[in-house]
Amino acid sequence: MKVAWDYVWNILIAIDQLGNALLGGWHDETISSRIGKSMLKGGWASTVPWPVWLYDHFIESVEPDEGWGKGY
Repeated sequence: MKVAWDYVWNILIAIDQLGNALLGGWHDETISSRIGKSMLKGGWASTVPWPVWLYDHFIESVEPDEGWGKGY
């Protein structure tokens, strides 16, 4: 069953990355990472009153080696 779940998880990540690319983001970065970076840099996402659990998700999802802000 783990193999099936890994397959589904990989497809979900690919869809997330595709969505980010379609919105003008880096092709190998998730939407959550992009929002997290915006929050940390004081961008538009930092002005939204996110629920704590979602805020934590975005911050934990930041991929410093991906996206336009590499090395963040």
